[in-house]
Amino acid sequence: MSVLMTLRVSGDPKAIEATPPEVLQSVVDRAKSMGATMHHFYGTEKELLVIDEWPDEATFQQFFESTPEVKDIMDRAGAGQPEITFWHHLDVEDDIG
Repeated sequence: MSVLMTLRVSGDPKAIEATPPEVLQSVVDRAKSMGATMHHFYGTEKELLVIDEWPDEATFQQFFESTPEVKDIMDRAGAGQPEITFWHHLDVEDDIG
């Protein structure tokens, strides 16, 4: 079963929004080719949240460690050390969507 990955880090969301679309698309294309099925950025004034869905933790780690553009994007946003958490779906029969 797939995992939900959250990456939470301090940083400037406006810098993420200002990232050239072709850079973001390149990263998204690579993520999809490696198995990502969902990706979203969220932000507050000083914090970034990334929510992805991956086949498993190892696949995300392989992507994260082998895609230097991710670090470049985070560096532009002044991001600190990310807090990465993996979430496993609970089968409690109350899903919506």
